[in-house]
Amino acid sequence: MSDISGGITLFGATGGTGRQILQQACEAGHEVTAVVRDPARLDWTHPRLTVLRADVMDPTAIAPAIRGSAAVVSALGSRAGRVPTTVCADSATSIITAMRAEGVRRLVVLSAGVVTTDGDGPFSRFLLKPILGKVLEHTAADKRRMEEIVRASGLEWTIVRPARLTDQPASGTYRTAIDRNVRGGLRTSRADLADYVLRSLTDPAAPTGAAISIAS
Repeated sequence: MSDISGGITLFGATGGTGRQILQQACEAGHEVTAVVRDPARLDWTHPRLTVLRADVMDPTAIAPAIRGSAAVVSALGSRAGRVPTTVCADSATSIITAMRAEGVRRLVVLSAGVVTTDGDGPFSRFLLKPILGKVLEHTAADKRRMEEIVRASGLEWTIVRPARLTDQPASGTYRTAIDRNVRGGLRTSRADLADYVLRSLTDPAAPTGAAISIAS
């Protein structure tokens, strides 16, 4: 897909990665509709930005924000930490329901490299991931369920799995891998992640129907 002239609907715009996606998209000339629970938390404005207050868990409430869009991006995540959560899975279900109702097919969701060890080297597979798996047990479980829901959606989807997120500047030299983690990839800057998300929407050669890992 390379034509997003219909604009992007963005969920999770007030988070660290969401803000990067929002700013890079607007500055690249794309129209963005940001769906938020509390507009006061979005302290950034742009002529190409429209902010809509709505509950992402209500498909009817978010439908107007999705209507007519070329693509939907979800950068949602749980802030709950080490307690059970279904934020990613439940929001994906709601977003997909609204997209089907509005006839919008292109979806990009952010997951995490912790959900799999495929492609990892020995250090990550046998030392790092077992530790992270315990610390992020509930987060990983929620994102795995989200991925299952997205894969079964029948939409034109891409799952993006970053390594540990940082606030470093864009490197411009990040690496990606399809359906497996980037070997030796321990970090991803949010700026690089946002850049890849937009590339996945505008580059006709970008893969769809796949989980793409990214590391700076």
